[in-house]
Amino acid sequence: MTTFASGTDTLTRDALTVLQPGFTGTTAPDWLLRRLGEGLASVGLFGRNIASPAQLAALTAQLRAERDDVLVAIDEEGGDVTRLEVRAGSSFPGNHALGAVDDVELTTEVARELGRRLAACGVNLNWAPSADVNSNPANPVIGVRSFGADPELVARHTAAYVTGLQSAGVAACTKHFPGHGDTAVDSHLALPRIDADAEVLRARELAPFRAAIGAGTKAVMSAHILVPALDAQRPATLSGGILTDLLRKELGYEGLIVTDGMEMRAIAATYGIERGSALAIAAGADAICVGGGLADDETVRRLRDALVDAVRTGALAESRLADAARRVRELAGWTAGGVVAGASAGAEGPGVDVGLIAARRALTVTRSPDFVPLTEAPYVAAFTPVANIAVGDETPWGVAAELARLLPGTVTGAFTGESAGVEALAAAGGRRVVAVVRDEHRYPWMGEAVRTLLAARPDTVVVEMGVPQAAPRATLHVATHGAARVCGVAAAEAITGSTA
Repeated sequence: MTTFASGTDTLTRDALTVLQPGFTGTTAPDWLLRRLGEGLASVGLFGRNIASPAQLAALTAQLRAERDDVLVAIDEEGGDVTRLEVRAGSSFPGNHALGAVDDVELTTEVARELGRRLAACGVNLNWAPSADVNSNPANPVIGVRSFGADPELVARHTAAYVTGLQSAGVAACTKHFPGHGDTAVDSHLALPRIDADAEVLRARELAPFRAAIGAGTKAVMSAHILVPALDAQRPATLSGGILTDLLRKELGYEGLIVTDGMEMRAIAATYGIERGSALAIAAGADAICVGGGLADDETVRRLRDALVDAVRTGALAESRLADAARRVRELAGWTAGGVVAGASAGAEGPGVDVGLIAARRALTVTRSPDFVPLTEAPYVAAFTPVANIAVGDETPWGVAAELARLLPGTVTGAFTGESAGVEALAAAGGRRVVAVVRDEHRYPWMGEAVRTLLAARPDTVVVEMGVPQAAPRATLHVATHGAARVCGVAAAEAITGSTA
């Protein structure tokens, strides 16, 4: 049973309880363990905290030795956004690939297996799935993180994902409410705005969240977006009209409401994280996610004190803070029975590799009759876009590593900018070229590079690892619907005509 340090009053303890901070390193620092003893109930993990499944299991055990019901959260969507396999790439395709297959039983199985691996490492809250309907092809932050652009498809797969993940004892946190899909701005960098009318929003954006609530999602994450049709003044994370009136009252949601990262500039550069945190709790949020970029005891102290001061000055009702803390503790109680960290951590799971099966099924392969599979080591030209902050630039992507495994001697190069196609041709020499793109439709230079290659080398293979928009125009065009490592494995098999 968790006991708290003496001298910590209820108000201060509740203020700590609603925070979800991060930290640096692969072991818990002393300050974090001390805060757990004072009432902190959640910890957020990122790629910087993970070296291996066994290390992660030891870390979560260290946290639970201090507080046995601690919520250990992670941003593990699978696909492009992975923390468990941040340095190798995910063994699971992401949402867009699962939406392309459109088999809800497969989505449930993928989510269940991902949840099993998280639970085996002691993680019990996953900031996933993304329930955003990717209705804007120019969206710079959602893209393949979405199941697709059709609200009904996104809704049924969101529900399936929630069901699968929670069947493994890991709480789902469906995001980003009320829907981040129709944005052209990354909320990590600025405050996006969605100008759709209320009728469109209810039919399109809200459909997947209704499905997630129906499936029993334990948590919902708010979006740092301004939606004038719902609240013309404040972004969703800080809006009582959106979090309380819409999510709680209209949609009937009773679980935990978590904010997106408060250090993101959509909030930090407009309201500041201290004021923003108090406004978020007042609006109806229950947990403050912070720690992706701010990961120290000073941040925890500042936010704790800001919440306490907001109560004492009347800006935040003490009963609202107490209710938020209660919801955090209730979720902690639900997850406490599902943690299975220990010796089993790192096990590879059932004999059937559901991730690879899903990645293979997600491929859209267009071959011309004269296509000849590659049997000699090619030159892989990776046309590299700007890194999505949510994905990060430390996770490898592409097909080069997998082609090198099948065709030893494969050579690769990364290119960007207006001369990318010419540079890739020069580097390829006499080798056959595999051009790898990611969201080509968002980068005019990338499309020009592919055209340059195809004009000079018609047998160039094109692999699209983002959201496919361009029509197939190569002798072999492979759309993977995501850039996870397992998607690269499936693509390499298609290119060589082999299976591993």
